[in-house]
Amino acid sequence: MSLQVDGLITAYGSVQVLHGVSLEAPAGQVTCVMGRNGVGKTTLMRSIMGQIRAKSGSVKLGGRDLTAEPAHVRARGGIALVPQGREIFPKLTVRENLEIGFSARGATDQAAVEAGMDMFPILRQFAKRNGGDLSGGQQQQLAIARALVGKPSVLLLDEPTEGIQPNIIEEIGRVLRRLAGEGMAVVLVEQYLDFVKEIGDRFAIMDRGQVVARGATSELTGEVVGKWLSV
Repeated sequence: MSLQVDGLITAYGSVQVLHGVSLEAPAGQVTCVMGRNGVGKTTLMRSIMGQIRAKSGSVKLGGRDLTAEPAHVRARGGIALVPQGREIFPKLTVRENLEIGFSARGATDQAAVEAGMDMFPILRQFAKRNGGDLSGGQQQQLAIARALVGKPSVLLLDEPTEGIQPNIIEEIGRVLRRLAGEGMAVVLVEQYLDFVKEIGDRFAIMDRGQVVARGATSELTGEVVGKWLSV
């Protein structure tokens, strides 16, 4: 199912952060959201997930309007978020962290946990190890696998390569391309331009709470990068 965001306006109190953001994330493609720090990318992800209630605009998944629904309903409807900073449970084992993903589905499914560990084999090797004892890259793999336990149609990821070693970035890239190839809509907030060009199908660049450029990643030219992404 495709994700459609139209005219999203979100504010923290009296401070408006998103100014009518529209974004389409087709099924089977990786859509990359880019922009300098502080332009509203994380707020967009949290608004789509329902962690922040938008003041206006709409969020639809496969034509179903989820705008008025809380986060847990959106999760059961097929949206999953891998947050910036991973937010795994350090005192729970890898397997227990994955089983937290059951809450998104409202049902126990050990086969989904096994599938998550198949996606990132290191997790099976460390299944009994506490999440806090993993490296940063392994924790990111765990966070992605936990989101997948809920069997989402749309996977949102907020800067999954931040602070991660190159070999794990490559592995994450392969997994995201595989998921898209299986029909999932992947929405990726990412600063790493080479990663975007390698795995992305589409891009949307944000500035000051608005989408200011969009297109196929083949259209992500030096001119566009220089205007909107260069510091």
